[in-house]
Amino acid sequence: MSILVLTSDTLIGTPASGNLEYNGQFFGTDSNASRAQFQRIARATAVASTSGTSIDFTNIPAWVEKITVIFQGVSTNSTSNHLIQLGAGSVTSSGYTSLGLRLVNAASPSSASSTAGFILGDIASASAAIAGHMVITNISGNIWVASGYGSYGSGGFINGGSISLSGTLDRVRLTTVNGTDTFDAGSVNIIYEG
Repeated sequence: MSILVLTSDTLIGTPASGNLEYNGQFFGTDSNASRAQFQRIARATAVASTSGTSIDFTNIPAWVEKITVIFQGVSTNSTSNHLIQLGAGSVTSSGYTSLGLRLVNAASPSSASSTAGFILGDIASASAAIAGHMVITNISGNIWVASGYGSYGSGGFINGGSISLSGTLDRVRLTTVNGTDTFDAGSVNIIYEG
């Protein structure tokens, strides 16, 4: 059995064929010493969404290019719509382009928009237990786009949006439009990828 040992966290120049390196990322090399980056996937620790007005995931590494926010049975004590906000050093609460649709039946969806975050949908029900995903992807520089889908009670929702941050993303927040409704059920987590 072979064992791989990483002995340094700095690059070693042009690596020999077959080397792996670590400097916040993993790389492989071919016989021409060309570097190819391996994608990294990490999952944070799930947080119970049973108290508080917001749930934060911080210290997201600078190499992250894609974040998936996962909801399981998330609800609040009132009717303000749910928001996902991003941040670079602090949470960004303006400048978003975001639209969410509530789907009770395909013939009559209702919509909600927000410039304060990525809105999940026009859900607005204290009894709506949300299950689903929102995928947030870096398109270039500090510009991020989002799309999501899921269910709540007997309905569903879809959403999308974009934001240009002032710096490198390092945090994700789940909150509500009014910022005062309290979470009272479920859990939320993120998966992030390089």
